[in-house]
Amino acid sequence: MNIRCIIVDDEPLALNKLKRYILKYPFLELVASCHNVETARRALESGEVDLIFIDINMPDVNGLEFIRTLENPPMVVFVTAYPEYAAESYKVNALDYLLKPFGIEEFNRVAEKIFNHWQLIQNQNKSSSTTEECVRYLKCDHRFLRVECDDIRYIEGQSEYLKIHLVSDNPFLTHMTFRQITDSFPDNFIQIHRSYVVNMKHVVSAERTLVVLDDGTRLPVSSSRRYNLLEYMNI
Repeated sequence: MNIRCIIVDDEPLALNKLKRYILKYPFLELVASCHNVETARRALESGEVDLIFIDINMPDVNGLEFIRTLENPPMVVFVTAYPEYAAESYKVNALDYLLKPFGIEEFNRVAEKIFNHWQLIQNQNKSSSTTEECVRYLKCDHRFLRVECDDIRYIEGQSEYLKIHLVSDNPFLTHMTFRQITDSFPDNFIQIHRSYVVNMKHVVSAERTLVVLDDGTRLPVSSSRRYNLLEYMNI
């Protein structure tokens, strides 16, 4: 599920810059571009919004004051040229703060924070339904790849990176830990070895010391991780 966001700034150039940056990230979906808080309020009322990028210093209503008027505000990132507002912005539980003029590196830092926070929210609200679509956005180099959980056959640890082995495509590296994988992925992703997490949907047979996947891959099961496998299989 994409993160639906709106941007609010009275400066057209600032709006266009935010729009360009947002479009670089597949997990961000821009649903409205607003020149003032009244159009922003209408956008919030007309549909579900997960995230708002908002300037603080605007001629009609201060962005901080506007957020305070919202009963159930979405995630908030303040965008302003005035660093003195930083401390004040966190008093309204802002997720982050972009100081103008910012570049793609600063925006990337904020985008990663947004994504990680969103994943945490989704995990907390995760449905027990086994038919629910499972999609993750995993960082590869300087971009995020949309990956369906069922398309992941297994995950291999390689130093500070994880190698994601897919059914439909070539494997790729992402900078994550096994802890992040096991915390954020469905229960059918089981760590069977210090170097391997396996998607049990692709396991065709299991023994005490190894599992065999549907493509013939054989992965070791360590004695310290065997309990995870047995618990999943209710043995």
